[in-house]
This record gives sequence, structure tokens and C-alpha cells, in this order.
Amino acid sequence: MKFKVVITAIILLTLMSPTALASPTLSKNSRGDDVLTLQKKLYLVGYDITEFDGVYGDETAKAVSAFQRDHKISVTGIVTNVTWRALRKAKEKKGRHLPAIKSKTTVKPAPTEYVIGDANAIVSTARQFLGVPYVFGGTTPKGFDCSGLVQYVFKLNGVSIPRLADDQYRFGKAVSRHQMKAGDLVFFKTDASGVSHCGIYVGEGNFLHASSSRGVRIDSLDNEYWKPKYVGARKVIHG
Repeated sequence: MKFKVVITAIILLTLMSPTALASPTLSKNSRGDDVLTLQKKLYLVGYDITEFDGVYGDETAKAVSAFQRDHKISVTGIVTNVTWRALRKAKEKKGRHLPAIKSKTTVKPAPTEYVIGDANAIVSTARQFLGVPYVFGGTTPKGFDCSGLVQYVFKLNGVSIPRLADDQYRFGKAVSRHQMKAGDLVFFKTDASGVSHCGIYVGEGNFLHASSSRGVRIDSLDNEYWKPKYVGARKVIHG
């Protein structure tokens, strides 16, 4: 009896941990960082992807169907946990590297390295959305994905930044961990495709982000899940 209780407890703790992130279901016309991650992974394992735009269009659907067929998965063109698991296990094609990816998001670059803004207002605005659920491709208070939240918060404060996490990572100016201040952006690599998650630094070693398993929340940069996945920070506003 005790053995069963221990096993049950372990399973519950595993499901509740930050690493037990839900794999989003993607299908035709889905948009967002999850689709971009899918496109990158399909390309790296050998499928024809030329549009890295975060939009699940005909080309992505064709590559997904081909991948499903090759891996003996029901060919539906819909990416569920079964396809995600197969993608994670698939070996990357030797010698294949991601090309330079240009965002289709039109953002006017700041005339200087960063724009004038109010960091305290950024953090205050971001905190208003704590508890909002995660929605892949989400860009409104009804549901956010990670970069959708960041873009929305900055937009409310008059600052225009790119839509996707890897594009946001190239925006502003890089800052080291010990130089970070509240309002800076922090970035993470959660898979082999590159920068795939982002959040807003709120001070004292914590960041606010849209977690795919728990919605908008605050976590520590030293969290055992996030710490090894941290890749850097960018300063977008100054003032």
C-alpha cells in the first residue's frame, strides 16, 4: 500500500514540475512560437521548409504529413503529442544547419540601441496579467504565448518590438546577468532549435513569463528547469 502511495506521489510531482510542459496541438492556420519551433525542427531532421514564419501553412502541413508518414504516425497533418515525441527523438540530418531567419514582422528599429521607456511601468503592466492562461499563438489577455505576452506588455507602454522570441532576442542591446534590471528581457533555449522562450525580468533574480503549463507566472532564473536553459538578456528600454 505504501509503495502505491509513493509511486502516485512521484507521478503527481512529475506532472506538476516545470519540466512537464504540455505539447501544444498545432494544425493548419496555427500561428506563433510553437509553429516556428515546429518548422525549425522539421527542417533540421531533413524536411523541406523554406518559410520560417511561425505560420502553419501549406508547406508546413506538407512537411508534417511527410514526417508522420515516414515515422508510421497517422497522417493527419495535425501535430499532437505523438508527433512532438517523434520529432524530439528524430536525429538531425548531418550537415544541416538553420539558415539565417528573417522575421516577417515589421518593426522600425530604434534610432539608438534602445528606446526611452519606463521600466517600472513595464513590470507593473506585466504583473496585471498574472494568472492569464497560456494559448499558443496568443497575443491578448484572453491567452498569451511567451513572446505574445512580452510584445503586448511593451506595446501598452508605447514600445514596438518583434513578435517572435528569437527575433526579440536580436532586438535591443545584450546585457550580462549581473547587469540586468527590471524591464529587461530574458531568453531561454528549451529545445535544439534555438531561442524558444522569453520573459520579462522583474528583479531579485525573478522573471515573469507565459508558461505553457501554468500560464502567466513568476519564476526564478535559478529554478532547476530554467537555469540551464537560460541563454541571455536584452535591454530594450532605457530611462
